[in-house]
Order: sequence, then structure tokens, then C-alpha cells
Amino acid sequence: MASAQAQATPAPIRVLIVDDHPIVRDGLKNMLLAFDDLELVGEAGDGSEALVKCQQLHPDVILMDMAMPKMDGATAARAILKNCPQIKIIMLTSFVEDAAVQSVLEAGAAGYLLKNVTIRMLAESIRAVYTGSPVLSPEATSALIRAKTAPPALGHDLSPRELEVLALIVQGLSNDEIAEQLVISVSTTRHHVSACLQKLDAANRAQAAVLATKHNLIP
Repeated sequence: MASAQAQATPAPIRVLIVDDHPIVRDGLKNMLLAFDDLELVGEAGDGSEALVKCQQLHPDVILMDMAMPKMDGATAARAILKNCPQIKIIMLTSFVEDAAVQSVLEAGAAGYLLKNVTIRMLAESIRAVYTGSPVLSPEATSALIRAKTAPPALGHDLSPRELEVLALIVQGLSNDEIAEQLVISVSTTRHHVSACLQKLDAANRAQAAVLATKHNLIP
């Protein structure tokens, strides 16, 4: 007698929610209830707690807030993926910063979305990263492009020694005083000072000091 072969239902995607605001976690939990293929396995209030929960609960996907106390999203992502590289992480944030997008993607996050994303879009994003496809909000995509195409930061090409010399220029030291402080010759000092001015496109030592301070090039 022929009988229909029952097809096994795929296991739901196991989701961990990480956010320091209980009201946000509650909203995400209620969202997950609307989809049979998504299962909430736990929640955490910060990145350090998320590390513990990952070891205990073995989620497939993490929805993680970017800005949290104790351990921010990018730091937590690096730590989690170091121990559990198979986990997919979607960063959720209220705002987009060029450097933040680049930071979390370099940390290994699979997605970056704004918290105003629709419930259906968030569910689709969870499914997408679970199958290996990265997801970025349009705003995050634009931020990533800006970060990749922006000109290098002023002073990026200063060597460690030149940064030491620059710090002493900011303090107002002369070439002789810098040479004595760093235990180098005066001629070598002049070479480093000249390199600092050239790389900062500064007309003189005073302008180099102003630029160094303005762009936080020295401690």
C-alpha cells in the first residue's frame, strides 16, 4: 500500500538577542514569535554576557546592539567569532558611522542594519546570513563605500620616530632640545622635523603643532 513520505521540517534558526535595553529585547522577541522558522534561544544585556550565552546556547544567528556598556558590539563580535566562528552576527544600531561599519565588518559581522528595519526585512536578513549571504542596510553600504574611498587621514604616513619628534615640536622644543631628548644628532632631528612638515603640508613648526593637536596625532 503506497503511503506519502512525510518530509522532515527543517529545524528553526536559533537566535540570540543581545541589547542593553530590555524594551528593545522585548520587541525583538515578539518579532521572532511571528515566524515559525525562527526560534529565540536566549538573550543577553551586554557583550560579555553574550560570550557566556554563546557557549551555553549555541545560537545560529545573533542580533547584537552596536553600542553597549562593558563590551561594545565590535569587541564582542571579535571575541565570539574567535571561539565560535560558525555563528552569524547581525549588528543593529540606531545610527550609522562610517568607521563603525568598517570596524564591525572587519570584526567578522555578517550584517549591519538600522533598528528601524521592518520586521519582515529583519527576518529575511536572519535567513540570509544563516545561509551565508551578508546583509547591509542602504545607509551602511553607503558608509562602507565612503570609508573605502575616503582619502587617507592626515599624518597616516608619519613614522613612530616622526610622531615622537612631532610631540616635542608641539611642546615647543628646539631642534637642539629635541636631539638631546631623543639622543639623536641635530642633523637627524632636522631631517625628522622636515619630514613632519612635509607630510602634514605645514608651512612651519607652529602650523605643524596646530595640525597635530587638531587631528589628535599625538597623545
